[in-house]
Amino acid sequence: MQNADTPVVSHEQYQQVLAEVADLKARIAWFERQVFGQKREQFIASTSPDQLTLDFGGEQVEVEPEAAKQIIAAHERTKADAEKNHKGRVVIGEHLPRVEEIIEPEEDTSEMVRIGQDVTETLEITPSIVWVRRIVRPRYARKDAAQQAIEALAAGEGKTAGGQVIQAPLPETPFPRLKAGVSMLVHILVSKYVDHLPLYRIAQQFARHQLKIPDSTLGNWVTTACEHLQPLYKVYETLIFQSNYLQMDETTLRVLEDGKGKCHLGYLWAVFDPVRNYPFFFYQTGRDHQHPKKLLERFSGALQTDGYSVYETLNSKLPNLFLVNCMSHIRREFFEAKSNDENRANAALTFIQQLYKVEQEARDAQMSSEERARLRLEKSTAPFSEFKKWCIEEYQKVLPQSTIGKAIAYALRRMDNMALYLIHGDIEIDNNLVENIIRPVAIGRKNYLFAGSHEAAQRTAMLYTLFSLCKHHNINPEQWLQDVLGRIAFTKPSQLTHLLPPFWKPAE
Repeated sequence: MQNADTPVVSHEQYQQVLAEVADLKARIAWFERQVFGQKREQFIASTSPDQLTLDFGGEQVEVEPEAAKQIIAAHERTKADAEKNHKGRVVIGEHLPRVEEIIEPEEDTSEMVRIGQDVTETLEITPSIVWVRRIVRPRYARKDAAQQAIEALAAGEGKTAGGQVIQAPLPETPFPRLKAGVSMLVHILVSKYVDHLPLYRIAQQFARHQLKIPDSTLGNWVTTACEHLQPLYKVYETLIFQSNYLQMDETTLRVLEDGKGKCHLGYLWAVFDPVRNYPFFFYQTGRDHQHPKKLLERFSGALQTDGYSVYETLNSKLPNLFLVNCMSHIRREFFEAKSNDENRANAALTFIQQLYKVEQEARDAQMSSEERARLRLEKSTAPFSEFKKWCIEEYQKVLPQSTIGKAIAYALRRMDNMALYLIHGDIEIDNNLVENIIRPVAIGRKNYLFAGSHEAAQRTAMLYTLFSLCKHHNINPEQWLQDVLGRIAFTKPSQLTHLLPPFWKPAE
């Protein structure tokens, strides 16, 4: 018999409480995994009796049982294990300069016949050497008689004679007023934006050479070099948005605000063209859609992103933009939901695993975009359709506010956008490529902590763009920048494209 003091709740309230409890349990499980568990999102499908069956067009998929995992502590590693994992000796490339050192025997060999030799090579390095380029231009004065003869000859021709003092002109340099030469600027820029060293650490390197350069001076040198590179960056910006397929993501960058002593949370936006291997960064003070919209207005094609709502806003405002989402982010939602509903999460992960197996097959066979599109239509269409159907059916059986309910809803909202990758072989199944180009930014951010101003943040975006472009086209950034900084001031605007890493050829 029910007590009169016992509170009575409606079915809706009861369901809401269940959803909140499930959500809190999922949150606790997530925090425990972050503190005590592995961070990797590894999934190995298993044939559990509770696992939902996958049937793609009448063809059942056999799922391999989970492989046994063995953890071997570092102190238990045997010699055989070390030899098995040995990668071999370092190969010393033929392109490196050689300094030959010949060691003759102490015994007299003048009456002997040389029958061969043994050569041993070791890698050596000369640390950075700071040196001064000293340009000396002697001045000469003509003797009075010679000067008078030249003046008379010039007067006879109706011309004006030159002065009596003769001196060679100063060679043209891109930075005539700087105490830093091109090689010094290259070292500073590469050290900060490729090797991720803050300017104060670079100053400490110079201090070891008894050369004291204030941080502010290094900052001014970086600014001057960037002013010369700015036209090249603008030409490249036009070039990358001529693509018909791009990936986009964003990451934070703290920026020191003038006069406030506080750091503003700005954003570096990353763009990547997977077809041409073109990376691009730009800076924005916020995370809204306004600045990306200005850049993307000239773009027409597929834009692949994660599920951030700003991209959906851009999709609605730009008629020439076709939004494609990321299967990796869909997968992540279901992986996080394993602590809430492991059976359903594993079922979804198994569907996604089948799609990625097709992608792996295409990569192993090094297929062209046309061949990959045909393979996807043949092998990915069925599991993709079944996955969407499964999401629709299972969403009716779960609590919408539960972790598994949110994962299914996240997938359902993006399945139509994802379907575009099935018929276009150029489009990737996920946007992991653009996330990969952001990794150097994260490393640098940990070292130099913040940019000195909003202008410095945009210069950071420009340098990350150019150096990442070098990396994706196997160009040595030091050699490229050494050549380009010396030439760009004397290059016509119409010829700037030839200085970009994909088209660059060193000056002869």
